[in-house]
Amino acid sequence: MDLVASLPAFAVAVVLISASPGPAMALIMRRAALRGFSGAVPTVLGLEAGLYLWALFAAAGLAALVAASEVAFLVLRVVGAGFLLYLGGKALRSAWRSRRVGPAENLDEQLPPESTRGWWKAFGEGAVVMLANPKAAAFMIAFYPQFVPADRPLFATTALLALLQVAIEIVLYLTLAAAVGRAGAWFRRPVVRRRLDALSGTVLIALGLRVAAQTR
Repeated sequence: MDLVASLPAFAVAVVLISASPGPAMALIMRRAALRGFSGAVPTVLGLEAGLYLWALFAAAGLAALVAASEVAFLVLRVVGAGFLLYLGGKALRSAWRSRRVGPAENLDEQLPPESTRGWWKAFGEGAVVMLANPKAAAFMIAFYPQFVPADRPLFATTALLALLQVAIEIVLYLTLAAAVGRAGAWFRRPVVRRRLDALSGTVLIALGLRVAAQTR
C-alpha cells in the first residue's frame, strides 16, 4: 500500500470519525456557546494534544499495553468517567444557580475576560477528556496500522499521519466553534444559557456513564 495513495481514504475516515457525537463535540459546543470562538480554541487544542499523544503511544506500543492491561484500562475508565461526570455536574450546577439571574440581566457583563489561567484550564480539560478515554487507546491501535505501509517506519509514519489528523480536526472543530460562536449573544441570554447548561450537563453525564460502562 502506497502512503500517498492512502491519504484521501485516511482524510475521509478522519472527517467521519470527527463528526460523530461524543465528549469532544459536547465540550467544544458548550465553550463556543458561552465563551465564543476564542474561548473554544484552548479546548480544541487540548483535545488534539491528547489525541496526538495517544497516536504516539500507539506507535510506541504503549497504547497496546494499556488496552491489554485490565488495571490500566480500569483506571482510565474510572478517571475518564469521573471527569466527564464532574464536568456534567458543573454544568448542571451552573444551570441551577442561573435561575436566580433575572431575565433582563446581561450575562455578557457577568463573564470576565478569559485569563491565562482560564485558557490553560480549558486546554487541560480537553487534554484530560481525550487522554482519560480508554477507547482512544483501542482506536489508535486499530486505526493507524491500516494506513502504515509495511516498508515504512511505524513510529515516524504514525506521527506524520497523526499530524494530518490533528490538522483536519482542528479545522473542523474550529469551524464548528466559529459557527456556534457567531450566535454567542443569543446563547448567553439567561434563559438560553440555563437550558444550554442543563442540556450539556445531561449529555456529559450520560457520556460519563457510558464510559464507566465500557468494556474492551
